[in-house]
Amino acid sequence: MTEIKIMVFRHSAFYSPLIAAIAGGFLKKEGLTASYTVLPAGASIMDEFAEGRVDVAQAAVSVSWSELEKARKPAVAQFAQINTRDGFFIAAREPDSDFSWSKLKTGQFMHVHGGQPEVMLRYGASQMGVDLDQVERINVPGIDAMMDAWRRGEGDFFHEQGAYPQQLAHENCAHIVAAVGDAVGPVAFSSLVCRWDWLPTDEARRFTAAYRSARKFVDGAEPVVIAETVAEYFSDHSLQAVSRAIETYQKSGTWNGDIAIPHELYDNALNVFEHAGLITRRHPYEEVVAPPPA
Repeated sequence: MTEIKIMVFRHSAFYSPLIAAIAGGFLKKEGLTASYTVLPAGASIMDEFAEGRVDVAQAAVSVSWSELEKARKPAVAQFAQINTRDGFFIAAREPDSDFSWSKLKTGQFMHVHGGQPEVMLRYGASQMGVDLDQVERINVPGIDAMMDAWRRGEGDFFHEQGAYPQQLAHENCAHIVAAVGDAVGPVAFSSLVCRWDWLPTDEARRFTAAYRSARKFVDGAEPVVIAETVAEYFSDHSLQAVSRAIETYQKSGTWNGDIAIPHELYDNALNVFEHAGLITRRHPYEEVVAPPPA
């Protein structure tokens, strides 16, 4: 079987469509196997592609804009949508059915710093009338360190993708009070990328067929069935936590629709990065996105 080398920026249940393509046997049905690795801290995904260490990566359309801002053609093509919403949650020490974002100003907020996660968080906060710079923020690099710090009692509010907040809730040390995706709205949050010259290959076609089936499965199957399918990738999570995260993502429509990246969601992502002042022009869809190989 042909091996597809897959690399991801972040590892979480938010990316269950990609993980299920491997764990659910969808790639195997297409005569493919896969390796799955997380991009090392400080490494460049573009360097990984250039060195031939990756065929498909989990990324975001914003990755391509950084190259276009330097007047360079993006080295990779964005060819399939993973998530159509921000997948981060906000958790608190105590339950709060009347939570509002302004309450973040009342305590210390441990959140993911830098990159698209913070860009989207700031945009969502602004939509809720909150300037994140007016919040006392804690920076704990790395999800494992964040989880440990929270368990030790650091911070009053916590920001991460599922199923990390759900796991803390399962341990009775956190309560989920908000979803950043509700504040940001539909957006091209994460996508699959590959080299442009890989798109017309038979491997690309077979991979895409497997991924399309996996995403449909993750969007429609019972959450516990999906959680059981991907369980080997989340040995540090309870099955219940992963299942709850998946159920929430399903209900929010995170994995709805075709895998082609929608123009509207691409434009919404441009809006977010314009708001942050991180792009100088609205980069054309056609310079960034390619149709899914078929």
